[in-house]
Amino acid sequence: MTGSEIPPSFRLAYVPGVTPTKWVRIWNERLPEIPLTLVAVTAAEAADVLRGGGADAGFVRLPIDRTDLSAIPLYTETTVVVIPKDHIAAAVDEVSAEDLADEIVLHPLDDTLDWERPPGRPANERPATTADAVELVAAGVGLLVVPQSLARLHHRKDLTYRPVTGAPESRVALSWPEDATTDMVEDFIGIVRGRTVNSSRGRTATPTQPKQRKRPDAGDARRKPAAGKSGGKSPRGGSGGPKGGKRGKPRRRS
Repeated sequence: MTGSEIPPSFRLAYVPGVTPTKWVRIWNERLPEIPLTLVAVTAAEAADVLRGGGADAGFVRLPIDRTDLSAIPLYTETTVVVIPKDHIAAAVDEVSAEDLADEIVLHPLDDTLDWERPPGRPANERPATTADAVELVAAGVGLLVVPQSLARLHHRKDLTYRPVTGAPESRVALSWPEDATTDMVEDFIGIVRGRTVNSSRGRTATPTQPKQRKRPDAGDARRKPAAGKSGGKSPRGGSGGPKGGKRGKPRRRS
């Protein structure tokens, strides 16, 4: 390797709440010669990081500005409300957005849910981050509606959460610059989509072996005449032989 050559590497961005551990492990097993570097980004900055070359691909939350970016939706998260453990909603399995109408519901500036109109009564100020909003919920200031993975990420012993019906859901997608769909990006797409190492669409796929000619089965052998026997009628019963009875000695002339 000359001094001007840069060894290959793959940079993967991910937003809070997304856990890329499984996919990173598979990458390291299949492509150990190419190191994978994780880049933590906020949901708001993820698209700009990809466009600016700060990562080769990334896990983002939809919707995002899709200009110049490709995206494959992966899964949709349950939306939950974060509440104190002694809140009345902790006694039920789920709540609706309408059930929160009389509650102060915090709406942080980094909220990832695509609300047409957030539920509940707004707080005097919007918290800067989801982490700040969780602290306010713990202080009894209000409630917080977020994707379930963010509720788990900011888990506290004095808080719990319940699913919310009638609320927007957060979709997680794998995204990358559409003009930079490199071999490594294709490899990672294959891993995320569950392709095996021998998949014909993967760069690490093995060549397909030519099919072997099928051997004749036992039935073919039974249909062929045995060696030494004619495939036609028996000479005794055929039209070329003498008709009728038994063969005997010739008669003497008198």
